[in-house]
Amino acid sequence: MVRLKTQEKPNALINETSPYLLQHAYNPVNWYPWGEKAFQKAKSEGKPIFLSIGYSTCHWCHVMAHESFEDREVADYLNAHFVSIKVDREERPDIDAVYMGVCQALTGSGGWPMTIFMTPDQKPFYAGTYFPKRKRYGHPGLLELLEAIRQSWETEKDRLYAAGEEITALFQPGEGADGEERLPDGTSAERAAAYFEKIFDRKNGGFGAAPKFPTPHNLMFLLRYYLIGKNPQTLQMVEKTLQQIYRGGIFDHIGFGFSRYSTDEKWLVPHFEKMLYDNALLTIALAETYGVTKNPLYRTAAEQTLTYIEREMTSPEGGFYSAQDADSEGEEGKYYTFTPREVESILGKEEGTHVCRFLDITPKGNFEGKSIPNLLQNPDYQTADSILERARPRLREYRGKRTVLHKDDKILTAWNALMIVAYTKAYRTFGETPYLSCAMRARQFIQDSLTDKDGLLYISYRDGKVSGAGLLDDYAFLTWADLELYEATFQVKYLESALKLAQTVVLRFADEAGGFFLNAENGENLIFRPKEQYDGAMPSGNSVFAYCLVKLAALTGEQNWQQAADRQLAFYKRPFSEQPGAYSFALMALMLSVYPTKEVVCVFQEERGATELHRELYGLFSPQTSILVKTAANAEQLSKAAPFTRDYFCKEGQKAAFYVCQNQSCSPPVENAGELLRQINL
Repeated sequence: MVRLKTQEKPNALINETSPYLLQHAYNPVNWYPWGEKAFQKAKSEGKPIFLSIGYSTCHWCHVMAHESFEDREVADYLNAHFVSIKVDREERPDIDAVYMGVCQALTGSGGWPMTIFMTPDQKPFYAGTYFPKRKRYGHPGLLELLEAIRQSWETEKDRLYAAGEEITALFQPGEGADGEERLPDGTSAERAAAYFEKIFDRKNGGFGAAPKFPTPHNLMFLLRYYLIGKNPQTLQMVEKTLQQIYRGGIFDHIGFGFSRYSTDEKWLVPHFEKMLYDNALLTIALAETYGVTKNPLYRTAAEQTLTYIEREMTSPEGGFYSAQDADSEGEEGKYYTFTPREVESILGKEEGTHVCRFLDITPKGNFEGKSIPNLLQNPDYQTADSILERARPRLREYRGKRTVLHKDDKILTAWNALMIVAYTKAYRTFGETPYLSCAMRARQFIQDSLTDKDGLLYISYRDGKVSGAGLLDDYAFLTWADLELYEATFQVKYLESALKLAQTVVLRFADEAGGFFLNAENGENLIFRPKEQYDGAMPSGNSVFAYCLVKLAALTGEQNWQQAADRQLAFYKRPFSEQPGAYSFALMALMLSVYPTKEVVCVFQEERGATELHRELYGLFSPQTSILVKTAANAEQLSKAAPFTRDYFCKEGQKAAFYVCQNQSCSPPVENAGELLRQINL
């Protein structure tokens, strides 16, 4: 949502690149970006810090900005008594993680906008989320809160400093692991599957009550559990959830793509912002489910989502933008809703009536007097409709002219890596080479624009400028992307890149007590180094890196990677035992370690053999299988990444040899790709 100027002279945010910070550059609040200048000002003037964290497509961030930060009365009070700092949580997830942990500890919940009061040395003593300007319905007002904090600062400053020290101490690392070296076992996956079955909404799909988040990695875990255990109920949960999400208003049936979450249990009324990571993860889940079921609905949903990404969320250089706003002209969802009269004025009476009936657009409406297009009432939702297909471009053009939808056009390394995985999965599943081209182009963009001369990553790119030293999520997600690109192309450079990224994580992010910190050891000093395990709307960097370590051990055969994977899974033993359903992506790593796997080395005399193998593998979804390809051209390069492959060869007169190992036991090589696929699918 683009903000109008509320004053002529900008504040210190005007030189930032973040769209969120720039939205506040003309606020009357004298905002500072996070940095030493703001902290020194607070120290020299003896003022507390007012820290506000949000992001550009956040609805309630907009509400608080309009009510308070564009308001002269609030601004004058903040400017007189506080030093105010704005942080974009997407550009600085490390800062967000630190103070979100504080907010959750102090209030029992968290969210955005996040409001933190802290001492000049960054130690928090009060936390909350959204505050209206004045007290409303029992919710404290910002002005009243500012006055209370000011009085306490003037009369009880020592107490607030002591509270800040005490709160900060809660998050300091303890004495480390308890010495328990035993690894978790398969019962953690079994308990997680049972948990999801218990909270599954059999009528509407999804898990638990409203609001409902897609959390696609839960579905990815359940799909793998189905393949391992052949539990039909597990697959039914995945399919029901994906079908209902696609049918509901959380999916944009005019322009495609998924919104962030549903405010109701039926997936009808979403919070309308579209995030890149949701669309990436849902595309992955849809492609994988198609690979198992071959139901064309999942392919349609995945391909429509990628059509949206290509049309609206891809930069000219090949990177992917972050998000689209929930609000248009100050109203949430205005961009997406229709009335029958509007539709008929665009399409004509006959076509308009048909489209309204198909998409449940009614005079009564289903959202504030208008209708969110959906397929929840349509029994023919799995059937393509030619009239709707012809109508969509006209409806998209109309709504684009009717209202303006703000786009956050910064390019984030971690989120782009997830979309690279999505495009790569789509290529491997559907066999469409343009998807692979998009993935490889985005990967090259990260290499060219978000990587420094030493191979270290940045967090964010916008308008030719980079910001932020890469965090664990950036390295872990990009390692995953490289591993997927390797198994999609068998180009050794992607395996080499995955190894280099993983080595950087081990060297710069490791905690001796177990797991990996979010920020690097030489990164900015915050009040503590956050370390995240929980898989929320996105999987955590620790969970994704656990998966990458297990895959690297399988692909390279190197003991050091196996040992690193074991240490990382041991780090998850306690969380798995306490609440396994909260760590579904990490459980995917565990399943690669405790359930049967297959390791395949394919050796070809000629390069074209590898090309032909790609065609044979289209549509194969075998997550417990790892495949390496060796040719005369790449043999030396591959042997450096995976030394054990030196001993794999074709006999004289053979065109190919396929070596399949399972459960630490290897079978004699076969020469036929069809026999290889039969062994993989056993």
